[in-house]
Amino acid sequence: MLVNQIGGFGLALGISGCFTVFQTVDFSTIFACATAQRNSWISCNMRLNAITVICILLFIGAVGKSAQIGSHTWSLDAMEGPTLVSALIHAATMVIAGVFMIARCSPLFEYPPTALIVIAFIGAMTSFLAVTTGILQNDLKRVIAYSTCNQLGYMIFACGISNYLVSIFHLMNRLVIHTMLDEQDMWKMGGSPPRSLLPMP
Repeated sequence: MLVNQIGGFGLALGISGCFTVFQTVDFSTIFACATAQRNSWISCNMRLNAITVICILLFIGAVGKSAQIGSHTWSLDAMEGPTLVSALIHAATMVIAGVFMIARCSPLFEYPPTALIVIAFIGAMTSFLAVTTGILQNDLKRVIAYSTCNQLGYMIFACGISNYLVSIFHLMNRLVIHTMLDEQDMWKMGGSPPRSLLPMP
């Protein structure tokens, strides 16, 4: 809950920043006025580009919702529930919200290159951390949780390099795959070698 609240706080600040700079929260108006406001600055003991600050704050909201590095712990805890509930959370609701928000706000995110660099870096680090941790798990639900973080890292990274359509396409593929999972024990799946042949206990 705390992780989600931090993400929600960042999202709220980002929306407030949009209203402060653009005097509206309407998408079409913000995107139309972004060019005129691209050189506006915020002074708070230091001089910061307004659109860069807004995009970073919105991205903090996406990090909390999409289980990126530093906020991925809630994703593992959510897998303790029933399979249908965890599939819903990990495929169709919570985790995709951040990716969709970045893609939806892509005309705004294209202005500050600093924000895109941060997004790409966080996505790449999340993907690397999740895949290196997930290969050590044998419970399918935990593997799915780390796999979800890994794939979300790819999606966020794609947004960071301005490939928003690729990110959404991968998101839709992931949604379909997750809803077709059933068995939890990976050793019961076909093609797995007998445990007696493996050098590990």
